[in-house]
Amino acid sequence: MPTVLVEHLSRTYRSGSTELIALDDLSLTLEAGEIFGFIGPNGAGKTTTIRILSTLLQPTSGRAVVCGHDVSLEPSMVRRSIGYMPDFFGVYDDIKVWEYLDFFAAAYKIPRHSRESVISGVLDLTDLTVKKDAYVESLSRGMKQRLCLAKTLIHDPAVLLLDEPASGLDPRARVEIRELLKELQSMGKTILVSSHILPEMEEFCTRIGIIERGKLLVQGKVDEIIKSKQGSMKFLLRVVEDLEKARDVLARIPLVTVESPGTQDRTAEPNSISIMYAGEAGSEYQLLNSLINAGVKVLSFYAPPSDLEDIFMAVTTGAVN
Repeated sequence: MPTVLVEHLSRTYRSGSTELIALDDLSLTLEAGEIFGFIGPNGAGKTTTIRILSTLLQPTSGRAVVCGHDVSLEPSMVRRSIGYMPDFFGVYDDIKVWEYLDFFAAAYKIPRHSRESVISGVLDLTDLTVKKDAYVESLSRGMKQRLCLAKTLIHDPAVLLLDEPASGLDPRARVEIRELLKELQSMGKTILVSSHILPEMEEFCTRIGIIERGKLLVQGKVDEIIKSKQGSMKFLLRVVEDLEKARDVLARIPLVTVESPGTQDRTAEPNSISIMYAGEAGSEYQLLNSLINAGVKVLSFYAPPSDLEDIFMAVTTGAVN
């Protein structure tokens, strides 16, 4: 059974005669040890989903199961299995870092004789050991973010629900959070993470889901989603000279679409061409053979990294609830 199972989940808010559908028949699964990237514009339903999974909201219909426990029927069992890190979290400024963690360790009923070693472990994992005796109010935004994650890990949950964990962080702090999530995955944690920083999501998520106006538009591995939406593979070609000759050769090859000069990326290197190829995977060598046989001097021919932002823009409309 999947670690997280969501089936036909819906959530509706009502205010007088007005009805807002925050989630609309959402279904998804997360396997053990998976990092699932939950992507969508503001108001798409990401936070509503995470709050239902964390037992803070009841679904209007459908069901969600975490580690074999129904969030509506067994909320206390679900809470033992999850670590929830909201986008905006509270910290107590007038206490020290270790005291903050000790408070939550007590709340999770971790025995007093075990707390010191447990706190030491999460401080080490989140690189906060040197800040153990610092007051929370003295921490930077990035340090507070790590402290909240340490609190989330204090009871060793199997599932982590992280709502915009890199929000407001500088580039270095975002890299540190990303590496920490990879380490948690290697420990067997199942992670659902929402974020607007798409290039970084692409780097560490095993699968993603794109949601808009409460509907899950697409889900799966990034490369599979990109190929299914584009219907072809993208390649970049760079030649020594005879750029027009290379275009002419490629234009005569079936299943090849050559990007027009007017749409060429401004950041592209000189004498480069963008190609879309709808042929079978593994047959792209034929393109290179055709160019070389025609006397075109090829400097490079490669498939660029997948662009999650392009797919996001392609499948969403920008509408919000």
